[in-house]
Amino acid sequence: MQLKRFALGVLLIFGCLVPASLRAQDPMMQQLPIDPAVRMGTLPNGLTYIIRHNENPKNRANYYIAQKVGSVLEEDSQAGLAHFLEHMAFNGTKNFPGKNLIGFLERIGCQFGADLNAYTAFDETVYTIMDAPTDKGIEIIDSCLLIMHDWSNNITLDGKEIDEERGVIHEEWRSRDNASLRMLTAQLPKVLPNNKYANRMPIGTMEVVDNFKHNEIRDFYHKWYRPDLQGIIVVGDIDVDYVEKKLKEIFADVPAPQNPAERYFVQVEDNATPIVALATDKEATSTNISVMFKHDVLSREEKGSIAGALVIYMEAIATQIINERFNEITIKPNAPFLRGGAFDYNYMGIAKTKNAFTFMAIAKDGAFKPAFEALVAEIQRVKQHGFLKSEYDRARTDVLKMFEDQFKARADRKNGSFCEEYKNYFLDGGYIPGIEVEKQLMEMIAEQVTPEMVAQYIQEMITTDGKNLVITVTGPKKDGITYPTEAEIIALYNECVAKPVEAKKEEIVDTNLIDKDLKGGKIVKEKKNQKFGTTELTLQNGIKVYLKKTDFKEDQILMSGTTNGGFRLYSKPSDILNTKIVDDIVSLGGLGKFDAIALGKALTGRTVSVSPAFGNFTSGFSGNSTVADFETMLQLTYLYMTDIRADKEAFAAYKEKTTEALKMAERQPFASLSDSINYLLFDNDIWRKKVKADDMEKVSYERALQMARERLSSADGFQFFFVGNIDEAKAKELIVKYLGSVPKGKATPKMDRTKQAGFRKGEKTMEVYKDMNTPTGIVMDYLQGKAVYDHKTILAAQILNGVLDQTLIASIRERESGTYSPSAAAEVDEFPTPEGSVTVQFFCAPERAAQLNQVVYDELNLIVKNGVSQEYFDKTVVNMKKRHAERIRENGYWLGNIEEYFFNGKNWVDNYDKVLDSIKPADVQALLKSIVTSGNRLQLYFRSNQTEADQKK
Repeated sequence: MQLKRFALGVLLIFGCLVPASLRAQDPMMQQLPIDPAVRMGTLPNGLTYIIRHNENPKNRANYYIAQKVGSVLEEDSQAGLAHFLEHMAFNGTKNFPGKNLIGFLERIGCQFGADLNAYTAFDETVYTIMDAPTDKGIEIIDSCLLIMHDWSNNITLDGKEIDEERGVIHEEWRSRDNASLRMLTAQLPKVLPNNKYANRMPIGTMEVVDNFKHNEIRDFYHKWYRPDLQGIIVVGDIDVDYVEKKLKEIFADVPAPQNPAERYFVQVEDNATPIVALATDKEATSTNISVMFKHDVLSREEKGSIAGALVIYMEAIATQIINERFNEITIKPNAPFLRGGAFDYNYMGIAKTKNAFTFMAIAKDGAFKPAFEALVAEIQRVKQHGFLKSEYDRARTDVLKMFEDQFKARADRKNGSFCEEYKNYFLDGGYIPGIEVEKQLMEMIAEQVTPEMVAQYIQEMITTDGKNLVITVTGPKKDGITYPTEAEIIALYNECVAKPVEAKKEEIVDTNLIDKDLKGGKIVKEKKNQKFGTTELTLQNGIKVYLKKTDFKEDQILMSGTTNGGFRLYSKPSDILNTKIVDDIVSLGGLGKFDAIALGKALTGRTVSVSPAFGNFTSGFSGNSTVADFETMLQLTYLYMTDIRADKEAFAAYKEKTTEALKMAERQPFASLSDSINYLLFDNDIWRKKVKADDMEKVSYERALQMARERLSSADGFQFFFVGNIDEAKAKELIVKYLGSVPKGKATPKMDRTKQAGFRKGEKTMEVYKDMNTPTGIVMDYLQGKAVYDHKTILAAQILNGVLDQTLIASIRERESGTYSPSAAAEVDEFPTPEGSVTVQFFCAPERAAQLNQVVYDELNLIVKNGVSQEYFDKTVVNMKKRHAERIRENGYWLGNIEEYFFNGKNWVDNYDKVLDSIKPADVQALLKSIVTSGNRLQLYFRSNQTEADQKK
């Protein structure tokens, strides 16, 4: 592919956007301009900063510190220290000793985990503060910058805190040690021979985590956490000049490194002959095949150039075409594999110094060969024949539409999106010219790129001599499932490559969704609702429509449609089973004249989604679109209500795939967890039973489709809600045409929900033991009691939820070092009778399950006895107010609340702050007391047969 020649052609058009001083340089390598809204600089000590003013959400800002430091820089004796260091950043810094850093941020409304977090990867570590308020005093901005400063250079690394954190990380390892991770770890030495990437999983080894000396992590910190490897990113409703000035002031005392260690990047060598790596695990659920073609990454300079943009465009086009082909294969009966796809990314998802264009497929149990042969055949179809013009045109349209949508929504872009873009730019390079420039560039590239150019780009990666070819296979270690040897896989690959494959054939795609001339209906009543700012329409066929225009997002319209009548109308056991597949099969056959594949192609270039939604007591739709595609959203809704298409072949393929997938899922050690929960909480309620593989022989496509049509086909009783940038006059015209054309039918009466099965009463403890590779315990403790269902009690339950989250972290995570991520859910339910509940769940060592759950129960009783912690209460309320202020500027908030008001008669909008302020700690205490002292407690202990001690024997 002559990238340089092509880039020159693009430059001739794009040159007006590039400074004249750069146009004399190599046109392929000319750097794209930086968005003028970005303030970027480097301090004398080497620290990089990127700052941007943005008001979405208003009065909020995000702060990132990105470190070009990850687990690949560890030595063998340090395996896990980069990740351990990330944990220690939350356990004391110079200006925020102990847990004061978390405490400060929680007091201003930032929640640990949701707003305050970090991650460690092979080549990077990133810390984030999200949605910190900027309207509560300049001191908060200063303090957030000071936190960044401390993470940069002043993490305390207290010995006692280090030792207490070992257990927490051990539990994080336990919760994440699954079959996929174990198989990847087993394959890495083969696919990355003699390479540090092969044995530097960020979690590290528990031997190192449990035993390293304190000074080892301190040495790692001082060696690698330094300003020349760090970038500060601040985006939000801030004064850029002030933040830049304050940042320079705060970071002035961070010294530039003296004789710093080289920040090397681990290179991945080419392989002259194919590499094959096979790994199995008894807990694996599926056979996954990947055929990879390694290739060099672009340099940082290339990524920031026109050539870099060209590569992004061509990869987007190629992967979309290939994935469309795979989708067409898997939707047909007797498909050779369950799922397939293609993508280009870091080699093995790890190495930043080598990419791999990857083709993947999931095989049926015991059917490796046909899946592999079909996968290689599709690779060769690309290699031998490239892409069709019709395929290219669809992909081109979708890619350009994506940039057009981003451009239209540019004023609505959130702080977090900018932060992620700038983080990637700092860590990996690329370009940040702003969506205006990027859209123009992509349009100009698209004008010149042909299907042949994209095909050639991919074809050059697909080697014919085995160079840089890597094949990986992972699957279940199970009787009856066998795999070829590595030599046999290579031989089979060569055999497949030698076979000619047919080229795809061009096709004509119909894009007109509805051919007939719809008569439409009439608006028989219209009124305004001042409380919610809605226009209410009643159509002749009984449909009621509620429109709310907002300015929250320039190019978004959300839809919800609801009617009475759900699955609980059906009582036969066979019907109950069929209800469990309705959500899956309703769109299998497509709509109107289009099968599912043709419908997807007809929607090329449209940003729209409509999904039927079926509940136990109601049915309806959810949808979203851009302003331009609002009509398409209504057309799809009309078709779902009048012309759901049946496709027996598509169902046969679905049935086969689903049966295989369910068989695979049942091998997972936690597969029966939901069954255990259903038995314990609901006394094995038939409505809550999961579908099993054997059930797929009993379901009826015709009956399930009939149910879907019954629930959606009657206009009378339906209420539709639209929120967004709505042109009311145009919307009315289109609503009358499409929703008004739906036959009236007969409204379903509101169902009596007081007769539905409730939770089991009384006390019961259930213990389930399973064979697991990693000794693990899962605890679920459910408590329930009477409550009032009103706004105040609902908000009190939300406060209780926040209080319990903090209580669990302080007790069983921090004090006991017994779990990594405990969760609590406090709720109030209206049906079948008003009740409050608390559910606690956590992973732990199996031998500690009962002891830790007793700690939790003791903590609950302490709250009942002594009251709610004022500190936890205050932090939670501040967070709730902050979240609410953010949510009321979201279309989704209003869509849900308008529906609640008009369909269910519940007003959760009025007086939110007033109701919240009326709640006292004693109210939360009383709610918990009613739950804990009710005598309704259900405990589940789901754990492995072995403990870690047993394994070590």
